This record gives sequence, structure tokens and C-alpha cells, in this order.
Amino acid sequence: MGTGGRSGLRPGKGNPEGVAAGKGNAEGVAAAPTAASAPCQYRCIECNQEAKELYRDYNHGVLKITICKSCQKPVDKYIEYDPVIILINAILCKAQAYRHILFNTKINMHGKLCIFCLLCEAYLRWWQLQDSNQNTDPNDFIRYAKEWDFYRMFAIASLEQTAFFIGIFTFLWIERPMTAKKKPNFTLLLKALLLSSYGKLLLIPAVIWEHDYTPLCLRLIKVFVLTSNFQAIRVTLNISRKLSFLAILGGLLMESTMVYLFQRMEWDMGSDCAIYKSQDF
Repeated sequence: MGTGGRSGLRPGKGNPEGVAAGKGNAEGVAAAPTAASAPCQYRCIECNQEAKELYRDYNHGVLKITICKSCQKPVDKYIEYDPVIILINAILCKAQAYRHILFNTKINMHGKLCIFCLLCEAYLRWWQLQDSNQNTDPNDFIRYAKEWDFYRMFAIASLEQTAFFIGIFTFLWIERPMTAKKKPNFTLLLKALLLSSYGKLLLIPAVIWEHDYTPLCLRLIKVFVLTSNFQAIRVTLNISRKLSFLAILGGLLMESTMVYLFQRMEWDMGSDCAIYKSQDF
């Protein structure tokens, strides 16, 4: 097990019965406890059914991936894959890769990733603000290079993202009695939305290597982020594509309302030149 592009599972010590819980691999797969005592804390990446464990570790380093009782496929084949392959599948927005990351791994970097993505978006807006007010006067350049402008752009980006999430949660909360069989895990959904916004990291390369196609690249990045958010909602709540799409539209509507309020207050000085905003779509 674990050949080609796979990282393989590490053997662990067996228990008196001859079976022990696996420890997981280098990409942070959660430990798989024994089936007798573990709650259903994992998910099958194929059919989204709950599972008690990902694999069993027998004596002498014999490992066996758990087979899903519902679809008769491996519960999580990604536990023996290299992280690069998992990342590529996540970029392709495969539901199996999203289920592996969200349900079967312990990734707690969503907070740091959110801050970093907001910094990238704030830098883009700050750069657009300078670019729309080009002046050869050094004093004018210093005025626009003040830290206050960057902090203001960071605050605006944070509030707009918050409005986007509020729009999504509001729609799903209203729709919940008709779609969900049980109470949805909105905490997990928030984590999924934050992780699926990793596409905003591409904003910095798009600005650094500026060319005539930069506006198009920024719009494509926006579409990619929204597509990732759409897939995260669908996988986390196990709902239809239609409801996920409507949730994204609800978030965009709330974000556009926030942008309109900023424009009316004349707080967002870069709104006239902003490219990376939801109302362009």
C-alpha cells in the first residue's frame, strides 16, 4: 500500500486483540479509534455517510482501509495520498477532496488563512487606490502610502466578507426547516468557507506581475473563490447544487449592499476603480 504518488500509511502498535487505531499520515489525518468505542466522527468521501474509522492497524504493520457499508468503496482513499495530489484535487473542486479535508483531517489554520487572505485583498485595493491617483509629486505619493489607507482597505474588506458570510448563513437558516433533516453545523460551515477562500492568495501574484490581462485575472480569481465557496457549502451541508448556488447569491447580495453603503458614505475612495468586487458580476 502506498505506491506511486501515494505517501503510504505508517504502521502502529497493535493492542491485545490484535487490532489498533491508526495514527494517520503526514498530512494531518485524524487518528482512527477502534470501532467499538468511537463515535461516527468521519465521513465517506464518496457517499458522505458517517464512518467510525478510516482504517484498521493490525499486528505486524498490516493496514487495511475501512470500506464504507453504504457504497462499498474505501471510506477515504486520500489518507494514503501525497498532500500535493490532495491540493490539486481541491483546486479542481472535487467533492471527495473537500470531504477529506473538512471531515477526516485536523486542519486548524482557517483563522490564519482568513487574515492572510484579507491582507491580500486589502493590498489589492490599496494598490488600486494608488494606481487611480497617479501623480509625480513625491508628497502626493507619500500621502497615499500612509498606513491608514491600507488599514482602511483592510477594514472594508473584512466588513464586506462578513456581510457575504451573513448573507449565506441567513439564507441557509431560512431554508433549513425545508432542507435539513438535522440541525446544520454552521461552525463547520464557517470553517469550510474560510478554507475555501484560499484562492484570494492568487491576488498578490496577479498584482506583482501586472500586465494588460490583470483585470481579467482578478475576475477569474473571484469566480474561482465563489466556485470553491459553492462546493464547500454543498459538501458541508450535503445539500443540492441549486440551494448552494442560491446561498452564494444571497451572500453576494448582502455584500453588494455593504459596498453600496460604503459608497454612499464615501468611505471607500477606491470604489470607482475597484476591480475585485462582487457587483462586477
